[in-house]
Amino acid sequence: MSRYVQPMADLIEQLMRLPSIGPKTAQRLAFHILKIPKENVERLADALIDAKNKIISCSVCGNITEQDPCSICTDDRRDKTLIAVVEESKDVILLERTGEFHGLYHVLGGAISPMDGIGPDDISISGLLKRLSHGTVKEVIIATDPNIEGEATSMYLARLIKPLDIKVTRIAHGLPVGGDLEYADEVTIARAIEGRREL
Repeated sequence: MSRYVQPMADLIEQLMRLPSIGPKTAQRLAFHILKIPKENVERLADALIDAKNKIISCSVCGNITEQDPCSICTDDRRDKTLIAVVEESKDVILLERTGEFHGLYHVLGGAISPMDGIGPDDISISGLLKRLSHGTVKEVIIATDPNIEGEATSMYLARLIKPLDIKVTRIAHGLPVGGDLEYADEVTIARAIEGRREL
């Protein structure tokens, strides 16, 4: 980055820390930021700081929220006997967009991935088991990504939950194997929820 003036090199370096942003994309974004009006840059900076300062994790489900517990957990219209287990908060938003799911959520904060050093203790499995111990949940829908890590996580969860006499289902594979939920359209996700199967 030495061919750039230091503030530009620092900006490119910070942009490269974002997921899926390589050196060329970071350079393009940095030059774009220099071109737009200063007010727009300030709004972007304020939004970043505001999001970091105000967004927290729900103490019940782990979803992102401004209030604790989140609006989904406190909504009396939700089906409290049904929990969808997802890897990340972005998956909650995708499932909500379908309009097909009216239960509660549990955000694991990742998936079991021994290759990346992520084991069962590194994601929110204990929080899920604590919620299930109250006896109100009748079905857990495992909506992890349809890839190796998501499958490993779903099988691990099924083994833990089945002895609790709770129905365990997995979203149907209308989603591409090896893909992520965030890249699927709402119709595909809705069909996957409708076609879930018991594990």
